[in-house]
Amino acid sequence: MNEAIRPGSGTPPQAQEAPELSVIVPTFNERDNVTVLYRRLEATLANVAWEVVFVDDNSPDGTWDVVRALAQRDNRVRCVRRIGRRGLSGACIEGILASSAPYVAVIDADLQHDETQLPKMLLLLASDQADLVVGSRYIEGYKSEGFNKQRAGASALATELARKALRVEIADPMSGFFMVRRDRFEELAPKLSVHGFKILLDLVASANGRLRAVEIPYTFGERQHGESKLDSMVALDFLGLVLAKFTNDAVSLRFILFAMVGGIGLVVHLTTLFIALQLFKAPFAEAQAAGAVVAMTSNFVLNNFLTYRDQRLKGFALLRGLIAFYIVCSVGLLANVGVAFSVYDQEPIWWLAGMAGALMGVVWNYAMSGLFVWRKK
Repeated sequence: MNEAIRPGSGTPPQAQEAPELSVIVPTFNERDNVTVLYRRLEATLANVAWEVVFVDDNSPDGTWDVVRALAQRDNRVRCVRRIGRRGLSGACIEGILASSAPYVAVIDADLQHDETQLPKMLLLLASDQADLVVGSRYIEGYKSEGFNKQRAGASALATELARKALRVEIADPMSGFFMVRRDRFEELAPKLSVHGFKILLDLVASANGRLRAVEIPYTFGERQHGESKLDSMVALDFLGLVLAKFTNDAVSLRFILFAMVGGIGLVVHLTTLFIALQLFKAPFAEAQAAGAVVAMTSNFVLNNFLTYRDQRLKGFALLRGLIAFYIVCSVGLLANVGVAFSVYDQEPIWWLAGMAGALMGVVWNYAMSGLFVWRKK
C-alpha cells in the first residue's frame, strides 16, 4: 500500500509560502490515477507555489484514502470528500471555493488533459492578458490521442448548439480543462449550477461576455485507468443547462430536467392508455388509471436517475420514495385540474386552461418532491 502511493523517491518539499495556483481535480473512482497526476503536477509546477485539491464524491474504490495518504506526505495536497452529493460541476465549485490561490485550474483525474500547459496558462493570467484560459480542442495545434470519433462528433455538435443558443464566443465551451482568476470566479459563483458536467459552459454563459478569454491548444491523451463517467443521460443534462442559461436562469437546471422528464411521462401515459384501450379493450377509467401509474413510475425512475442523481435513492429508500412520489403526484393532479377549471371558467380557451393546469402540476410536483421524496440529508 505504501509503495503504491509513495509520491517520490525522497520526501517532497513542504510548501512554505502561500500558493499562487490551486489545481482542482474532481474525482470518482480514480484511485489508480491520483498519484500519477500528483507526480506530474510536481514535475510541471516545480517553479510555482501550488496546491492541489482533490474533490472526491465518496468513491467506492477509496480514491479519497489514497489522496489522504498523499496529503500526509505533502501539505500541498488536500482532499474534500463529499458524502451525499454527486456531480462534476458541484465538485469543481466546492473545490475552487475551498482553495486559497488567486488563480485556479480545473483538470480531470483521468490523465487525458495536458498538465504541461499549466505554467503557460498561469503566465497568461498573471500577466493580466486574460481572466480565463481554456485548453481548447477546436483551435490549431490541438492533438488527440484518446478521443474516439463518436465522442468527438457528439462533443462538436453540443459545442455548436451551445455557442449558437447562448452566444458564447469561445471555440470550446465544453472543455473540462481551464484556468480562471479566483476573484472573477467568485463573482459568478452564485449564478452557477451545482448539477451537471459542463462547468465551463455555465461559467462563460453566466459571465455574458465579461470574461476575457484566451484559448490554447493541448494534447488530449489516452485514459490510463478506469472508465469515463459520462453516459447517455448527460445529453439531457446538457440540454437542461442550455435551456436554463437561455432563460437567463429564470428557472433552475433541476426544474428544467424535472419538467423534461414530465414531458416524457406524458408520452408514456398516452402510449399506455392507447395500449390498454386498443389491445386489452379495458374500460377508459381503468386504462387511464393504468396510464397514470405507469407514467408516474417512469417519471420517478428517470428523476431518480437524472434530475436527482446527486441524491439518488437506493435500497429501501427507493421503495419509500416511490410511494411518496405517487402521493405527491396524485395531489399535483388535483392541483392541475383545479387550476385548469378555474382558468377555463374565466377564459374558456381550452389550451390556455390546459397549459395553466399542467404548469401548476409541474411546479407542485417539483416543490413537493424536493421536500418529501429526494430530501437532502
